[in-house]
Formats: sequence, C-alpha cells, structure tokens
Amino acid sequence: MMSSFSPPKPKTRLRGVVFDMDGTLTVPVIDFPAMYRAVLGEDEYKRVKAENPTGIDILHHIESWSPDLQRHAYQTIADFERQGLDRLQIMPGTAQLCGFLDSKKIRRGLITRNIKEAVDLFHNRFGITFSPALSREFRPYKPDPGPLLHICSTWEVQPNEVMMVACGKRAGAFTCLLDETGRYSADDFTKSNLQPDFRVSSLTEVLSILEANFDLIP
Repeated sequence: MMSSFSPPKPKTRLRGVVFDMDGTLTVPVIDFPAMYRAVLGEDEYKRVKAENPTGIDILHHIESWSPDLQRHAYQTIADFERQGLDRLQIMPGTAQLCGFLDSKKIRRGLITRNIKEAVDLFHNRFGITFSPALSREFRPYKPDPGPLLHICSTWEVQPNEVMMVACGKRAGAFTCLLDETGRYSADDFTKSNLQPDFRVSSLTEVLSILEANFDLIP
C-alpha cells in the first residue's frame, strides 16, 4: 500500500522587510482627524470620511487642488507633523524585531508619507536605521507601488521576496497589517481588494509569522 505522506511545501524565500513608519514603527501621536479638519474644513472632512471608511488619503485628495491651495494644505500638514516630533515614540517590539532580522541578515527598509525630518529624527533618537528610507519627498508616494518597487530594485530582489508591514499589495509583496486595537474588519478591505496576507496586533507577533511562513535566507 502506497504511503499518503507528502513532503511539506517549501517555504517562500524572504529577503527583505519594508516598514511603514506612523502607527507601525512609531506610536501614533498626530491627531489626524484634527489635521484633516484643518486642511479640508468640517463639512468636506465629514463627506470624505464617509466615503473612505479605511482612512482618508489626504495627500491624494489635495493633488487636484490649485497650487496656492496645495501649498497651504502641505504647510498645515507639515505643522501637525512637526508638532508630533517632540512626542515621537518607538512602537513596542521594534528593537526586538529588527534584532531578529539582523540575526537572519534580512534587509529592512522604510516607506512613509511623513517628512524626511521625521525619518531622520527616528533614526537618530532610537539608533535603528532603515535603508532605503523613503519619505514623502520620494514620488510617487504610497500607496502607489513605486516606492516599494524602488526598494526592491535597490536591493536587487523580487517583490515576492519582500514583506511590507503595512500595506504593499499593489507592488506584489506580501503584506502584514499591524492593527493594535482591532480597528479594521475584513469588510474594510473588500472595496480596495487589498486584503493583507497576515494580520498582527503587535510587532512581536511578526517574528513567529516570519519563522512559520518563510525561508529566511539573506
């Protein structure tokens, strides 16, 4: 009688992890609803919020505005961001996860819609460096796949050898959503077709996901 045993499916090779910054590597400190109200006005904020249950893409929203209105909006956003720099805190589990990646010689990069000043402060304050680290000054900014594809090209790896801890599905990478408070439901991602591959409530959970699902070869 033939055995029904089949060898385990080989794990996917993982060569790099790319992180979002706000709410992923850093504890959220910016009052985004207040920022959106300051940029959009109360009525427009309510309308846009109702149409975007998973969050407002403020940078995309203001792209169609006149240059003068855009300048004022960018200044307002930057003011809120700079106010948050003094309160910048690293997300629990970041150092542990980065140490694990270092031990496996897995590259780590960063993509954020925040300003370069915030990225530099993060690197200097917490002594953990991500390279490449692409801030809002890199265009096109996420969720466009351009930044993630740029990092893959720099690393000379394929997108399907990379995980994005945030949302990088449009570039063909694996994705892991950090949802500390259970804010998101499966329905939130139905319209955008950006359902993450993995979901965690803390960065420390990412370690077990990487070990269980990937071949961690640099």
